[in-house]
Amino acid sequence: MSIQAVMEEKLRRALLPDRLIIINESHLHAGHHHADSGHHAEFDGTGETHFRVRLVSPKFSGMSRIERHRAINELLSDELKGGVHALAIEAAAPGEATRW
Repeated sequence: MSIQAVMEEKLRRALLPDRLIIINESHLHAGHHHADSGHHAEFDGTGETHFRVRLVSPKFSGMSRIERHRAINELLSDELKGGVHALAIEAAAPGEATRW
């Protein structure tokens, strides 16, 4: 199972979202430098390392933006400790305006 699929499963199970979009943005970061075993290596943009999560969940009602981000980061902590280098989060409660 891909990292993206694992992330989607975890978020769906825990947050019961009305809407969930996970976008692999790894290719947008080609040429950036990542720390790689103590050396700085240029990233080629392949794989599953950079994601954007767009999520609308009733569980976010009454939560601050920081609380929402912390909840998602906690759910995806294994992936963030593993191969995921960056995670952009756009989290909303139902009825809140979203651009997506």
